[in-house]
Amino acid sequence: MKTDNSFCIRGGSIMIYPKFLQAGGTIGVFAPSCGITDEEKIKRFKNGQKNLEKRGVNTVFTDHVFTSDDRGASSTGKIRADEFMKLLKDDKVSVIVSAAGGDYLIEMLEYVDFEEVKKKPKWFKGYSDNTFLTYILPTLCDVASMYGANYSDYGMSGWGKSVNNDFDILKGNIKEQKSYDYFESKVHDKPNFEGYFNDEKVCWKNATGEDEIKISGRLIGGCMDVLNFIIGMPYDNTLNFLEKYKKDGNIWYLETFSLTAEDLYINLLRYKQMGFFKYTNGFVFGRPCFFESFTGLDFKRAILDALRDLGKPIIYDADIGHKGPQFTIINGAIGEFSSKNGKGSLKLKLEP
Repeated sequence: MKTDNSFCIRGGSIMIYPKFLQAGGTIGVFAPSCGITDEEKIKRFKNGQKNLEKRGVNTVFTDHVFTSDDRGASSTGKIRADEFMKLLKDDKVSVIVSAAGGDYLIEMLEYVDFEEVKKKPKWFKGYSDNTFLTYILPTLCDVASMYGANYSDYGMSGWGKSVNNDFDILKGNIKEQKSYDYFESKVHDKPNFEGYFNDEKVCWKNATGEDEIKISGRLIGGCMDVLNFIIGMPYDNTLNFLEKYKKDGNIWYLETFSLTAEDLYINLLRYKQMGFFKYTNGFVFGRPCFFESFTGLDFKRAILDALRDLGKPIIYDADIGHKGPQFTIINGAIGEFSSKNGKGSLKLKLEP
C-alpha cells in the first residue's frame, strides 16, 4: 500500500466520472464492512436481484457478502479489499454498490490500490461507514462517487420515488431530486420487502430563518462519524482537494449516525480551524439518526454556534443519510441545493 497520497495529486487533474450502468450491465456487490447473515435481509437481497433483473440489470455478489465474523465484519480487511479490487478490474462489472454499512471498513483501506482505482475508475455507491470510500475516492483520486442507499433498497417490493431516482442516476439519467413527503424516523421490522414507513413529514429548514436558500458548489461530505476518523489518515487529501477546485467553491453536506450535540459542535469547530471551510459556499445537513445532548445543546444551536461566523447559508433536516428516503449525491460533482417553505431540491452537474 502507498501511504504517500501525492500520487493522486497531479497538476491539471480533473474530476473523473466513471461510466454509468448500461442496459444488460452488472452491479457488483461486496460487503466492505458488515456482512449480511440475517435470513430476512438475505431474502431482501435476493429480491433486489430479481427486481434488477426485471429492469435488465444483473447482480454479482462477492464471496463474503453473506458471511460474518463474531464482530459482524464480513471478512478480514485484506479479503474485503481484494474483493473490491476484483470488482474494479472485472470488465463485466459496471458499477459497485455496498452491501451495508457497519464499523470496520477502515480495516480494508491499507490494502486498496488507489493508483489502480484512478487508472480503472468505477462508480462506487454506499453511505454511513462507506464514507471511507465515497469520500476518499474523489478527494484523493479525483474519482467521483455516489453517497446513497446500499443494495438492500433494491429489494423493496414497490420502489418508491427515492429508489427509482437512485436507479436512474446509476444509469446516468441525472435528474433533479426533490424532497420527499415523509421520512422513516423509527426502526421498523421489514420481513416482507416493505419500503420506507411514513412516520413523519419531511421539513427542510433554513438555519437562520431565510425564506429561501440556494447554494451551488462542488459537493463533498458524508457521515461525520466516519469523517472524524479520516482526518489525519494517510488518505486524507481534503485540503489539496479543496484548493484544486476552489474556483467552484464547495458545498459541505453532512449527516450523523450517533454523534452527540457536543461531538457535532466540537468537530465542526475542528474542521473549521483546519481550513476545511475556506472555500465553502454553504452547508446542508441531513437528519441526525441517534442524537442526544449532555448539556442541553440542540442540533440547530450546535451547527449555528460552530458555523454562524462564516456567514454562509445553512440548510438542515434535508433528505440525506440514515433516516430515509435519501437523495443520491455525487461526490465531486457540481450541485445546487435549494430550500424554501420546508421543501428542497438538488440539481447535479458533472463538470470536470
